[in-house]
Amino acid sequence: MAVVCPECDSPIDLDTDVDEGETVQCEECGVELEVVSVDPIELAPIEEAGYDDEELAHPLTEDDE
Repeated sequence: MAVVCPECDSPIDLDTDVDEGETVQCEECGVELEVVSVDPIELAPIEEAGYDDEELAHPLTEDDE
């Protein structure tokens, strides 16, 4: 089964028995993608480890530690 990479629009061939939560890598652009839905198949880029929007919005102070 073929789906389209959400980053570069290249086709990605997936097994028919893919499960939600599995990760795949686009052979064209190299981005790692997570299967977020299987009916229909939907892929989403995996966020970089350690990145957290809340940490940026609310920096820690000495009182928070």
